[in-house]
Amino acid sequence: MEARLMALLQVGESLSVEFRGESMKALSDAELVESVVCLANRDREDDGWLLVGVEDDGTVTGAKPRHGSVTDPDRVVALIANRTRPSLYVRRVILGTGEPGCLPMTPSDILSRQSIAIQEDVSARIVEGTSWDDVDPLEILRLRDTIERYRGDAVLLAGKEQSIRRRLPTHEAAFQVLSDVDVAVNQFYRSPIVRTLEEMLLFLRARNSETEVMAGMFRIGIPDYSERVFREGVVNALVHRDYTRQGAVHVQWREDRIEISSPGGFPEGVHLNNLLVTPPRPRNPRLADSFKRLGLVERTGRGINTIFSEQLRNGRPVPDYGRSTSAWVTLVIPGGRANLEFIRLVLEQDESGRSLSLDELLILNSLFTDRRIDTATAAKVIQKPEAETRGALERLGERGLIEPRGERRGRVYHLSAAVYRMLGQKAAYVRVRGFEPEQ
Repeated sequence: MEARLMALLQVGESLSVEFRGESMKALSDAELVESVVCLANRDREDDGWLLVGVEDDGTVTGAKPRHGSVTDPDRVVALIANRTRPSLYVRRVILGTGEPGCLPMTPSDILSRQSIAIQEDVSARIVEGTSWDDVDPLEILRLRDTIERYRGDAVLLAGKEQSIRRRLPTHEAAFQVLSDVDVAVNQFYRSPIVRTLEEMLLFLRARNSETEVMAGMFRIGIPDYSERVFREGVVNALVHRDYTRQGAVHVQWREDRIEISSPGGFPEGVHLNNLLVTPPRPRNPRLADSFKRLGLVERTGRGINTIFSEQLRNGRPVPDYGRSTSAWVTLVIPGGRANLEFIRLVLEQDESGRSLSLDELLILNSLFTDRRIDTATAAKVIQKPEAETRGALERLGERGLIEPRGERRGRVYHLSAAVYRMLGQKAAYVRVRGFEPEQ
């Protein structure tokens, strides 16, 4: 390496080599990032070299320490990764003077590069400098055990904690139990993702309680929080987070809810009004595929649908992503008292061999809350066109679970007389049904 550096110093600056001296003042973070991006965007495929602490004439004056008395290379890597989203559009060229320099990229330059690499899968990036010494044998055994239990067929990368801290400094997760402003549990993890997930599930199982519901002759336990909902929520946060951003994945257990937040907003094209119907858009496709093969997430990529469906089947309010921003995705899983009547209705349908679909669960849940619903409102609830929505409403009517009232555009739907009898609320049915005009 020393010989290579000496050769670069002798040749001087070029398209692939830039000198940035610090004899007068230290290079700022912004200047450092711009120089790196400029070299990366040159029309060459060879290695690019930024030599900090070398003056324009090739004199070595030395680089100033960036982190106290030293310079931590891993923190420099994290700085560059975090500062280049959105990307800086400059590139390395030969100027009119014949010397190398940086110029802004034109729109055509940008489009050309985007056509080559539309989106980078950060989880598929090769981590330079790693070796078998960075892999923890115990984590390999843990993954093998996970594959055995979940019938998966792939192995997720398992690293030692110290290697993860050094090579992937943005990976961090936290499990917190909060009571108002008091913190009962505040556990942070830098461990491999499968191990982090397992330890968080242990926290859930230790604190979760159940309510028994009679289904025919059998008692069925309804947990405060569905383990499947929790697992899908945590895995989504860990797998789909933006690993170029600083910040931990936070799992916060509060008195009436669990909040799961992860760095990075929704992927492009995903928003609150199409969460249930948009095609899967994993931010880290290779990492997501590994978890599918391990059997830890839905193989269809519809983990959010599972979260909604399981939450409703356990008699809880719908999950809420409304606190998400462009910088964070936040999932709120409501707790509180379960709607036992709704659970019994769902169980009865299961026993009849006609389990309710997610669309049907969403419509019925809305009717349990608001009593009436029209086609336009139902379409917003299930996030589908009105034509498909009418099909779901008709299926519920054929099953004797809802009834229509009114004609054409004035038509609304409410729970059927049979459902109100099951709830023991005959008078409520009369109130919601009202009287027909001729009566």
